[in-house]
Formats: sequence, C-alpha cells, structure tokens
Amino acid sequence: MPQKTNNPFNKIGGNQGKHKNNKDKTSAMLSYVYILIAVAIGLYLLMSTNTAVQEIDNTQFKQMVENRDIEHVEYVSKNHRTNIYLTKEALKQSRYESVKKNMEGPQYFLSVGDYASFQEELKDVKANAIKKAMAADTTLQEVDLIDSYDFPVKQDNSRSWGWELMIWFLPTLLIIVMMIMWMRNMRGGGPGASGNIFSIGKSKAQEFDEKSGQLVTFKDVAGLEGAKFEIEEVVDFLKNPKKYTVLGGKIPKGVLLVGPPGTGKTLLAKAVAGEAKVPFFSLSGSDFVEMFVGVGASRVRDLFKTAKEKAPCIIFIDEIDAIGRARGKNAMSNVNDERESTLNQLLTEMDGFSTNAGVIIMAATNRADILDRALLRAGRFDRQIQVELPNLNERRGIFGVHVRNIKIGPDVDLDFFAKQTPGFSGADIANVCNEAALIAARNNKEYVEKEDFLAAVDRIIGGLERRGSVFTPEEKRAVAYHESGHATVSWLLRYAAPLVKVTIVPRGKALGAAWYLPEERQLTNYDQLVDEMTALLGGRAAEEVIFGKVSTGALNDLERTSKMAYAMVVYYGLDKKIGNVSYYDSTGQQEFAFGKPYSEKTAQDIDQQVHDLVESCYARAKEILSNHKEQLEQLASLLLEREVIFAEDVERILGNRPFEQTNSETIPIDTTSPEKPQTNEPDIQATDNNTLS
Repeated sequence: MPQKTNNPFNKIGGNQGKHKNNKDKTSAMLSYVYILIAVAIGLYLLMSTNTAVQEIDNTQFKQMVENRDIEHVEYVSKNHRTNIYLTKEALKQSRYESVKKNMEGPQYFLSVGDYASFQEELKDVKANAIKKAMAADTTLQEVDLIDSYDFPVKQDNSRSWGWELMIWFLPTLLIIVMMIMWMRNMRGGGPGASGNIFSIGKSKAQEFDEKSGQLVTFKDVAGLEGAKFEIEEVVDFLKNPKKYTVLGGKIPKGVLLVGPPGTGKTLLAKAVAGEAKVPFFSLSGSDFVEMFVGVGASRVRDLFKTAKEKAPCIIFIDEIDAIGRARGKNAMSNVNDERESTLNQLLTEMDGFSTNAGVIIMAATNRADILDRALLRAGRFDRQIQVELPNLNERRGIFGVHVRNIKIGPDVDLDFFAKQTPGFSGADIANVCNEAALIAARNNKEYVEKEDFLAAVDRIIGGLERRGSVFTPEEKRAVAYHESGHATVSWLLRYAAPLVKVTIVPRGKALGAAWYLPEERQLTNYDQLVDEMTALLGGRAAEEVIFGKVSTGALNDLERTSKMAYAMVVYYGLDKKIGNVSYYDSTGQQEFAFGKPYSEKTAQDIDQQVHDLVESCYARAKEILSNHKEQLEQLASLLLEREVIFAEDVERILGNRPFEQTNSETIPIDTTSPEKPQTNEPDIQATDNNTLS
C-alpha cells in the first residue's frame, strides 16, 4: 500500500522535459510573429494615412478655383487622386481653419480618373468660373484676373515599389511562418504529443528513470508482503542477469499483476522500477485505442522499438484488459476489430521472431478471466502474481501509513480499526482516514477521535445518513422489527457473522441496517452458508411472525439469499440432487454464449432445489423467532427508543450466544467464484428504501 513519498511520477521527466522545451520555443516564435504583425500594421497606418489631408468633391474644387485659393495641384497616377496645395493667403482665411496646421500641404485631395480627363475637367472648371463671373456683372478687371489665373499641375508617375512589395510579401510571409510553426509543433511533440497528426502512431508511454528523482521502492509499499516476495526475483533479474543466464536460464518476458481494484498493483510496478533503477515506460491499455485503423498496432511497434533502445527496461501496461480481451468475442464477428489488431501486434512483439533482450513487460488487471489465452501462455506473461486484499497485520500497517499526516486523538487504536475493516483494500483504508479527518473538521475538533473513524467506516460502507427522511409510525415500527429479526437470528446461529450494531437511521439506500463483522476465512462449508442465508431472511421472518404479513422491505435480503443459494447448487456442488458438478466457467470463454450449459430438465431441477433451499432457511428463521418472540419485541422496542443499539444491548436481552465461537485453522487455497459466499467485508443487512409502502 502506498507510503507518502516524494513521488517522481508526478514530476516532469524523460520526454516530458522535451515537450516543455518545444512549448517554450513555440511560445517564443509566436511572440516574434505578433511583434512582426504589430510593426506591419503600424507602418501601414503611418505611410498610408494622413489625418490632416481632407477629401473634397468637384463643387468644393470649383469654389477654390473661383476664389483663386489654389497654389498648385499634383496628380498622383498610382492612386488616381489630385493633391491640392493652397496659397498662404488662403490658409489665413477662416474657411480653411481645419487645415491650417498642415502648412506644407497638401491640404486637400480630389479623387479623379486619368490625367487627360483631369486636364479637360480643369479647363471646364475655369471656363465655368469666367461665365459665372460675367453673368454676375463682375468688372472686366476681375474677369481678366480669373481668365489669367492659372496654377501649375504636376504629375507624379512614380510607384512605391518597396511598400507595394511589403503589402504583398508580408501576408505571405506570415502564412509561411505560421505553417512552419504548425508543422514543427506537429512533428516535435514526440511520443504522446496531444493533437499531433504526424505522431498519431507513436507510443504514448511516459518514460521515468532514476534521473527523474527518487523512485518508489519496496520500503514505500505497506502490505503486499506475498506479492513483494514473488516480484523481488524480477528485480534481481534486472540487476544481475548473468546470475541466471550463465546457467542457461532466460529472463521472464512478462509479469501479470492480478487482484481487486485498489490493492496497489500500479504502485507495486513503480516500486519494481525504483528498485531495479532501470528506465520505466508507463501507459494504460486505453492509450493504444484510437479511432483510426492501425494506430494501436503502430503504437505497440513504436513502444517496443523505444524500449529495445534503452534495454534493460520495464514496460508497464495498466488495465491491459482494454486491449487483451479474448479474441473472437465480438458480437459482430465479421467486423475488423481494431482492438484485436492491436492485441495481435502485442503478441508478436512479446514472443515473435524479434528478440526483446532485457525488456520485461508488466501489466495489471482485475479481470484476468477475460484475457486472451495466447496472452497468458508461457513465453509471454510467464508469471501471474496475485495481489490480494490485505490481511489483519497488513491493514494495521496501511492505517499507520495514512494517519501520519493526520492529528489523531489518544483514544484512536489502529489495531481496533484494522479488525473492524476486513475486506478493505488500501484505497478503502485511505478513504476511511481522509473521511474521518473531514468529519472531525466538520465538527470543529482539534483531533481526529475514535468516533470519527467509526463514523467514517459507516459512511463508506452504508452511505450518508438521511436524518430528514419522513417515516410513518407503521413504517418505522416495521423497519425496527425487521432489523431486530436480523439481529436475533444471527445472534442465535453458530456460524452467522458476529453482530456489531443495529440501526434504523436511514443511510444511503437503506431504511435500516445491521452491521456484522464476518470471520476472515478461505473456505466456507454447507452449514456456514445455510446459517448466513437464515440470518439474511430473519428480517422478513420477523415481519411475518409479528404482523402476520410481509412488506417489500426485504428486497436486498432476497437478492443476496437467492444468489447465494444459486451458487451453492450450480457452482459449488453443495446440493445432493444436482450432485458434484459445477457449471461455472472460470475462463470467461462463454461471454457471448446465449445457451445454458445444462439441459431444460436440469434447469428445472436447479430452480426447484434453489427454491427448496431458500424456503427451508426461511422456515428455520421463523421457528427461531417464534421461540424467542418476547426477546424480539424487547429488542425492537429498544431500537425504536434509541434508533441505534450495539452487541452489548443484544447480549443483555438474549444472553450469551448458546455456543462457543471457535476459529479453526483453514487451508489457504484459492476458491475462485463469481459470487463468493463470504465477502470478508463488514456485512450489512439492509432494508431497501424504495420498497416499503
């Protein structure tokens, strides 16, 4: 289980440093491009506009000619406009107040056609000015002045080639620069670069080595003693390969970590890399999956090519079942499955014609039964290591790790909580510690106390309390007798799990719950299963004994009892009529099989035997409660009064359990099953909140 260390896997290392440098270069180039664009825009505004020059129309131009205000004009052929320069005497007049600041000129411009048409238009303007003066009875002297009035007309045929080239060249340059940056970014992202169309077939594995920082070691892993013992040999292979090859042995090619979620499989793989001090390539099975055909196989090839260059090294594929599912299980069998192509390439790389000297593949999954058999054969994943849930001593160590940074009170006994959490994984224990700290903070406490940890365990197992739920008196009484029935029957049965507490406070989806502390055992016999089923049915039996009728509140009890009875008959061979046969497929090869592995007659026999088994347990529960009806009513009354009662209260009413609980030694063998009869978790007999009416 995880120790709190300086984890280098959260830092940038290997290819990640290159990604950072590429990002810095891209940012610098973008800055230069932005500066270039700003300079170009500024030059354009500076050279192409002059805020003091105003445009006029033909009427205004004629008025200027009549008033003899024009000193000279300049025809600019490149933009077909005429710049007008006024005389100094005219600029002193008030009508030109807006252009007085522009003494050097031009002060105005007139948009015209070509030069010849402008000359003709200018003659017409002068002729019209003379006619207008004569029609207004102007003196002959003034008419002569108008007739003799003339101003130079200059012609500018030059072209600003530099500026025109800049106008055409600058946008083209910007487009070329941006394309180069885009291409460089696409190619320079390296393996795993997001959005990289040119490296889409590259592996997304992240590389870590001892240069990245202090790696996780076995000292940083609490619990998992059995798994660590098995996997230490792999580390020895990488450290001292000649020790084994000199005798003719070969280093294992693959190690598969199998276990429930949250048990520390990924952390154990990191610890192997830290102990061996070799490059470590980490990625998930889903990293091979892509919408494009052939990408997964290409990424597998690139991954092994990179790993061979840095051998000896470790490749770790987390959740390998994403690509390692058994082939031929697709319901659409005629479809070219990209996932199967990726798996074929992985099988070839692991044990094909190519040699992977010094490259060890590690993978983790909690669904080993659905993996392809070719992936699990010798020569590929040579070793399968079971990473099981922690035992009592390991849970004690895991609690010690996760409370290091928590201010715990003097009443906190970690041994007690290790006993209270059978079946918890390392992730579950971390969640308990964190939840306890949050509960203590919510109540403004200075330390995390024992009751906070107990509340955290209840919160994780049963859900959040729903104090605001509204019950009718009849419903609350029914729930109280239901839970009292569970408590009474389990207390009087030899192999039922020991009771911890009973509550009628709604929590999660349950209207009431009974907490049990099951025995940690590897094997379960017929009598133990029957006692557990009888205890499960104690709630419904209590309703019938007291009220003479039953409610829908036993949905969860009936579901669990039915599954347990079915497993006893069909999987474990514990029924005399069906016999010593099992119809369970541990290989997972019948995933898409629509038929049952037994005949219709056998199916009828199975249904009948399951029904008889459940009914016999129910009749047994009713008999027990009928014989202890008075104690049942006392227990229900106490529960209605307090809402929560503990094992001490049950013992005071029912007395000591009528047998001595013994814990015999069990043989530690694996009993793989789809529905384990004993979950090794704090058990809850729950009343479903959607069923009571």
